[in-house]
Amino acid sequence: MERDDLLVNDQYPVKALHSEEAGVAVRKKIVFVTILLTVVTIIEVALGIFIKQGTDLWPVVKWSFIVMTLIKAGYIVAVFMHLGDERKSLRYTIILPYALFILYLLYICITESNKLNEIWNNYF
Repeated sequence: MERDDLLVNDQYPVKALHSEEAGVAVRKKIVFVTILLTVVTIIEVALGIFIKQGTDLWPVVKWSFIVMTLIKAGYIVAVFMHLGDERKSLRYTIILPYALFILYLLYICITESNKLNEIWNNYF
């Protein structure tokens, strides 16, 4: 039996379905996102190394970690999972429930930590 993925005719699969310019654009996009994710990760690591817990800047660092992590997750989903190529309505259908769920989890974390802090300060 002959493998059909090794055919070298004009139909399948050696000939690409896009032009070289389109391939260059896709590669540029992937390189841009990879560099962006690397830079954001380096910033996160640098903030974690140079700003210690207990300083006045620590709440800002925690929120910046949350924001940068959400930016990285959004770019990963949009580019590497091809959600950015879909129609706007499908993107919103997929992303909006997750965004609301993340906001809900942040709300729960903040309210519970405030309550625990209040209990801790009253009894100890």
